[in-house]
Amino acid sequence: MEWLELLREAAPVMLRGAGYTVLFALAAMIGGLLIGFPVAVLRMLPYRLLAWPAGVYVSLMRGTPLLVQMFVIYYGLPSVGIEFTPVTAGILALSLNSGAFLSESLRGAIGAVSKGQWAASYSLGLGYWRTLYYVVLPQALRVAVPAMSNTLISLIKDTSLVSVITLTELMLSTKEVISTTFQPLPLYLAAAAIYWALSLLFEALQRRAEQRLNRAHHSR
Repeated sequence: MEWLELLREAAPVMLRGAGYTVLFALAAMIGGLLIGFPVAVLRMLPYRLLAWPAGVYVSLMRGTPLLVQMFVIYYGLPSVGIEFTPVTAGILALSLNSGAFLSESLRGAIGAVSKGQWAASYSLGLGYWRTLYYVVLPQALRVAVPAMSNTLISLIKDTSLVSVITLTELMLSTKEVISTTFQPLPLYLAAAAIYWALSLLFEALQRRAEQRLNRAHHSR
Protein backbone atom coordinates (compact mmCIF):
# COMPACT_ATOMS: atom_id res chain seq x y z
CA MET A 1 0.00 0.00 0.00
CA GLU A 2 2.87 2.37 0.77
CA TRP A 3 4.23 1.90 -2.76
CA LEU A 4 0.82 2.46 -4.30
CA GLU A 5 0.39 5.72 -2.41
CA LEU A 6 3.87 6.80 -3.42
CA LEU A 7 3.23 6.05 -7.08
CA ARG A 8 -0.13 7.80 -6.98
CA GLU A 9 1.52 10.96 -5.68
CA ALA A 10 4.42 10.72 -8.13
CA ALA A 11 2.25 9.95 -11.17
CA PRO A 12 1.52 13.57 -12.26
CA VAL A 13 5.20 14.52 -12.26
CA MET A 14 6.35 11.33 -13.99
CA LEU A 15 3.59 11.41 -16.60
CA ARG A 16 4.43 15.02 -17.40
CA GLY A 17 8.04 13.93 -17.84
CA ALA A 18 6.87 11.10 -20.09
CA GLY A 19 5.04 13.65 -22.23
CA TYR A 20 8.27 15.60 -22.68
CA THR A 21 10.03 12.34 -23.51
CA VAL A 22 7.61 11.68 -26.38
CA LEU A 23 7.90 15.26 -27.65
CA PHE A 24 11.70 15.13 -27.64
CA ALA A 25 11.71 11.76 -29.38
CA LEU A 26 9.30 12.91 -32.10
CA ALA A 27 11.23 16.16 -32.64
CA ALA A 28 14.49 14.20 -32.90
CA MET A 29 12.86 11.71 -35.28
CA ILE A 30 11.81 14.54 -37.60
CA GLY A 31 15.27 16.08 -37.35
CA GLY A 32 16.86 12.69 -37.98
CA LEU A 33 14.79 12.16 -41.13
CA LEU A 34 15.65 15.64 -42.41
CA ILE A 35 19.32 14.75 -41.94
CA GLY A 36 19.18 11.08 -42.83
CA PHE A 37 17.46 11.32 -46.21
CA PRO A 38 19.95 13.68 -47.90
CA VAL A 39 22.85 11.80 -46.32
CA ALA A 40 21.49 8.51 -47.73
CA VAL A 41 21.17 10.06 -51.20
CA LEU A 42 24.67 11.57 -51.03
CA ARG A 43 26.17 8.20 -50.10
CA MET A 44 24.58 6.63 -53.17
CA LEU A 45 25.86 9.21 -55.62
CA PRO A 46 28.91 8.24 -57.71
CA TYR A 47 30.79 11.35 -56.57
CA ARG A 48 33.37 10.67 -53.87
CA LEU A 49 33.60 14.38 -53.04
CA LEU A 50 29.99 14.22 -51.84
CA ALA A 51 29.76 10.62 -50.67
CA TRP A 52 32.91 10.67 -48.53
CA PRO A 53 31.88 13.41 -46.04
CA ALA A 54 28.47 11.77 -45.67
CA GLY A 55 30.17 8.45 -44.94
CA VAL A 56 32.43 10.06 -42.33
CA TYR A 57 29.42 11.61 -40.60
CA VAL A 58 27.63 8.25 -40.45
CA SER A 59 30.72 6.48 -39.15
CA LEU A 60 31.35 9.16 -36.51
CA MET A 61 27.78 9.23 -35.20
CA ARG A 62 27.45 5.44 -35.14
CA GLY A 63 30.92 4.88 -33.73
CA THR A 64 30.77 7.22 -30.73
CA PRO A 65 28.42 7.11 -27.71
CA LEU A 66 25.39 9.38 -27.80
CA LEU A 67 26.26 10.59 -24.30
CA VAL A 68 29.66 11.83 -25.52
CA GLN A 69 28.02 13.56 -28.48
CA MET A 70 25.62 15.29 -26.10
CA PHE A 71 28.47 16.45 -23.87
CA VAL A 72 30.40 17.80 -26.85
CA ILE A 73 27.41 19.80 -28.09
CA TYR A 74 26.24 21.16 -24.74
CA TYR A 75 29.43 21.44 -22.67
CA GLY A 76 32.18 21.44 -25.31
CA LEU A 77 31.01 23.82 -28.03
CA PRO A 78 30.60 26.83 -25.67
CA SER A 79 34.40 26.86 -25.34
CA VAL A 80 34.56 27.92 -29.00
CA GLY A 81 31.70 30.37 -28.72
CA ILE A 82 28.81 28.10 -29.80
CA GLU A 83 26.11 27.78 -27.16
CA PHE A 84 22.76 26.01 -27.18
CA THR A 85 19.91 25.86 -24.71
CA PRO A 86 19.39 22.45 -23.09
CA VAL A 87 16.34 21.79 -25.29
CA THR A 88 18.16 22.69 -28.50
CA ALA A 89 21.29 20.77 -27.52
CA GLY A 90 19.31 17.68 -26.56
CA ILE A 91 17.21 17.58 -29.72
CA LEU A 92 20.23 18.39 -31.89
CA ALA A 93 22.30 15.57 -30.40
CA LEU A 94 19.45 13.08 -30.73
CA SER A 95 18.73 14.22 -34.30
CA LEU A 96 22.35 13.96 -35.43
CA ASN A 97 22.69 10.53 -33.87
CA SER A 98 19.42 9.13 -35.22
CA GLY A 99 20.06 10.74 -38.61
CA ALA A 100 23.09 8.50 -39.10
CA PHE A 101 21.11 5.33 -38.37
CA LEU A 102 18.12 6.47 -40.41
CA SER A 103 20.37 7.26 -43.37
CA GLU A 104 21.57 3.66 -43.40
CA SER A 105 18.01 2.35 -43.19
CA LEU A 106 16.91 4.62 -46.03
CA ARG A 107 19.97 3.81 -48.12
CA GLY A 108 19.27 0.10 -47.77
CA ALA A 109 15.60 0.61 -48.61
CA ILE A 110 16.40 2.69 -51.70
CA GLY A 111 18.94 0.09 -52.79
CA ALA A 112 16.30 -2.64 -52.39
CA VAL A 113 14.15 -1.11 -55.15
CA SER A 114 14.89 -3.08 -58.32
CA LYS A 115 17.07 -1.52 -60.99
CA GLY A 116 14.23 -2.25 -63.42
CA GLN A 117 12.22 0.52 -61.76
CA TRP A 118 14.99 2.99 -62.48
CA ALA A 119 15.38 1.79 -66.05
CA ALA A 120 11.64 1.98 -66.73
CA SER A 121 11.48 5.51 -65.38
CA TYR A 122 14.47 6.62 -67.45
CA SER A 123 12.80 5.16 -70.54
CA LEU A 124 9.79 7.37 -69.84
CA GLY A 125 12.00 10.43 -69.77
CA LEU A 126 12.24 10.88 -66.02
CA GLY A 127 15.62 12.00 -64.74
CA TYR A 128 17.44 10.78 -61.65
CA TRP A 129 15.80 13.10 -59.15
CA ARG A 130 12.26 12.74 -60.48
CA THR A 131 12.65 8.96 -60.56
CA LEU A 132 13.93 9.02 -56.99
CA TYR A 133 11.09 11.23 -55.75
CA TYR A 134 8.11 9.83 -57.66
CA VAL A 135 9.01 6.17 -58.19
CA VAL A 136 11.72 4.93 -55.86
CA LEU A 137 11.13 6.81 -52.63
CA PRO A 138 7.48 5.75 -52.11
CA GLN A 139 8.53 2.10 -52.46
CA ALA A 140 11.60 2.58 -50.29
CA LEU A 141 9.63 4.17 -47.47
CA ARG A 142 7.36 1.12 -47.29
CA VAL A 143 10.44 -1.09 -46.91
CA ALA A 144 12.04 1.27 -44.39
CA VAL A 145 9.04 1.59 -42.04
CA PRO A 146 10.12 -1.20 -39.62
CA ALA A 147 13.66 0.15 -39.30
CA MET A 148 12.41 3.73 -38.92
CA SER A 149 9.96 2.63 -36.22
CA ASN A 150 12.76 0.84 -34.38
CA THR A 151 14.76 4.06 -34.46
CA LEU A 152 11.84 5.96 -32.93
CA ILE A 153 11.49 3.37 -30.17
CA SER A 154 15.23 3.67 -29.51
CA LEU A 155 14.85 7.44 -29.32
CA ILE A 156 12.16 7.05 -26.66
CA LYS A 157 14.72 5.26 -24.51
CA ASP A 158 17.68 7.44 -25.52
CA THR A 159 15.90 10.59 -24.33
CA SER A 160 16.79 9.45 -20.80
CA LEU A 161 20.31 10.69 -21.54
CA VAL A 162 19.21 14.31 -21.96
CA SER A 163 18.72 14.44 -18.18
CA VAL A 164 22.51 14.84 -17.90
CA ILE A 165 22.20 18.31 -19.45
CA THR A 166 19.42 19.26 -17.00
CA LEU A 167 16.64 18.74 -19.57
CA THR A 168 13.40 17.69 -17.92
CA GLU A 169 11.96 14.42 -19.21
CA LEU A 170 10.85 11.16 -17.62
CA MET A 171 14.18 10.17 -16.07
CA LEU A 172 14.96 13.58 -14.59
CA SER A 173 11.39 13.86 -13.30
CA THR A 174 11.82 10.47 -11.64
CA LYS A 175 15.09 11.54 -10.03
CA GLU A 176 13.45 14.69 -8.71
CA VAL A 177 10.71 12.67 -7.03
CA ILE A 178 13.29 10.26 -5.60
CA SER A 179 15.25 13.17 -4.12
CA THR A 180 12.23 14.07 -1.97
CA THR A 181 10.84 10.61 -1.20
CA PHE A 182 14.05 8.56 -0.93
CA GLN A 183 12.27 5.58 -2.51
CA PRO A 184 14.30 4.73 -5.62
CA LEU A 185 13.17 1.15 -6.29
CA PRO A 186 9.42 1.65 -6.89
CA LEU A 187 9.97 4.88 -8.80
CA TYR A 188 12.66 3.49 -11.09
CA LEU A 189 10.46 0.44 -11.71
CA ALA A 190 7.58 2.77 -12.55
CA ALA A 191 9.78 4.72 -14.95
CA ALA A 192 10.84 1.48 -16.63
CA ALA A 193 7.17 0.49 -16.95
CA ILE A 194 6.36 3.82 -18.61
CA TYR A 195 9.22 3.43 -21.10
CA TRP A 196 7.99 -0.09 -21.84
CA ALA A 197 4.41 1.11 -22.32
CA LEU A 198 5.56 3.82 -24.73
CA SER A 199 7.59 1.26 -26.68
CA LEU A 200 4.58 -1.06 -26.91
CA LEU A 201 2.41 1.83 -28.10
CA PHE A 202 4.80 2.73 -30.92
CA GLU A 203 5.24 -0.94 -31.84
CA ALA A 204 1.46 -1.17 -32.26
CA LEU A 205 1.47 1.98 -34.40
CA GLN A 206 4.30 0.50 -36.47
CA ARG A 207 2.33 -2.67 -37.18
CA ARG A 208 -0.72 -0.61 -38.13
CA ALA A 209 1.33 1.55 -40.50
CA GLU A 210 2.88 -1.53 -42.11
CA GLN A 211 -0.52 -3.10 -42.65
CA ARG A 212 -1.91 0.05 -44.26
CA LEU A 213 1.10 0.45 -46.52
CA ASN A 214 0.94 -3.21 -47.55
CA ARG A 215 -2.78 -2.95 -48.33
CA ALA A 216 -2.17 0.19 -50.38
CA HIS A 217 0.66 -1.53 -52.25
CA HIS A 218 -1.31 -4.69 -53.05
CA SER A 219 -4.40 -2.74 -54.13
CA ARG A 220 -2.48 -1.11 -56.98
